Amino acid sequence: MATDYYAVLGVRRDASQDEIKKAFRRLARELHPDVNPDPKTQERFKEINAAYEVLSDPQKKQVYDLGGDPLSASGGGGAGGFGAGGFGNFSDIMDAFFGNAAQRGPRSRTRRGQDAMIRLEIDLNEAAFGTTKDIQVDTAVVCNTCSGEGAAPGTSAQTCDMCRGRGEVSQVTRSFLGQVMTSRPCPQCQGFGTVVPTPCPECAGDGRIRSRRTLTVKIPAGVDNGTRIQLAGEGEVGPGGGPPGDLYVEIHELPHAVFQRRGDDLHCTVTVPMTAAALGTKCPLETLDGLEDIDIRPGTQSGQSVPLHGRGITHLRGGGRGDLIVHVEVMTPSKLDAEQERLLRELSKLRGEERPLGQFQPGQQGLFSRLKDAFNGR
Repeated sequence: MATDYYAVLGVRRDASQDEIKKAFRRLARELHPDVNPDPKTQERFKEINAAYEVLSDPQKKQVYDLGGDPLSASGGGGAGGFGAGGFGNFSDIMDAFFGNAAQRGPRSRTRRGQDAMIRLEIDLNEAAFGTTKDIQVDTAVVCNTCSGEGAAPGTSAQTCDMCRGRGEVSQVTRSFLGQVMTSRPCPQCQGFGTVVPTPCPECAGDGRIRSRRTLTVKIPAGVDNGTRIQLAGEGEVGPGGGPPGDLYVEIHELPHAVFQRRGDDLHCTVTVPMTAAALGTKCPLETLDGLEDIDIRPGTQSGQSVPLHGRGITHLRGGGRGDLIVHVEVMTPSKLDAEQERLLRELSKLRGEERPLGQFQPGQQGLFSRLKDAFNGR
């Protein structure tokens, strides 16, 4: 027999599979090329790999004990041990250096909670100047009975007897490449590595319960539709009493009866009689800052606007405010009585805009005064 594989691994001929495996791991740690790059050591490493490939396989071991050469018979890689049959030992080499580091390990029962979002309605005045609101939040909080552990009082989680705390179970199968090891989450503990024999009656083992809380939210000046305010750590508590997520408050601005918002500017429309637009007037308007008189200058046309600077919405980022734009709409009377029609015809004649249909004798009252009195019903 060319090579004594038992002597290579330093074990007796009647050594058990467990003893053979331990001997191989010990030598692999010492002789692996990554640890000892000496060429002689590399040859030695190939020898122990080939020896383990034969002695760890019952069929090859039987052929070897009867005096045969199982590596040549199976077309293996000889002393190199990395032929078709050598792949089955790769996991053993990894275990020799890293132990269980390549395993995923058990999952933690404690996880971060999900973020939550609620919608908050505010009016235009609150959006313009900011406010403080109390909101009701219905989210998951830590269970007071088990303090998030999930186990009933007086009990605790126990190590899973199926996976022995690893959180996964492994299965070794044989293929044309050799031994293949696959792992999957433990079906008994769902990958946690522990089981809860007696779950908490309050939270059913989840470590959290639903509860309604009242929070005070500060709404900054200048918020708009869709603005989201983040409240860190005010979301749902995670499973197993894990850290809470964040709460987002989404702003919804209610429509205003007078003003339309466009960015940080406000727009509104005032309607004035034709005579008031021609003669000029003061138009009272209730703004966000109180009652103000809008100056309608003589000769104002329908569609013109009067800007009130700094009467709009507070800028969310930066100082100052937007403007209030007052759009003027001139009202033309749809029905005239005889006196009103006569006065308008006189005005048209005086302005050269219409050929008069008859004679008109002006009285003592001035034309604009009579027009004004006529439209005011005097």
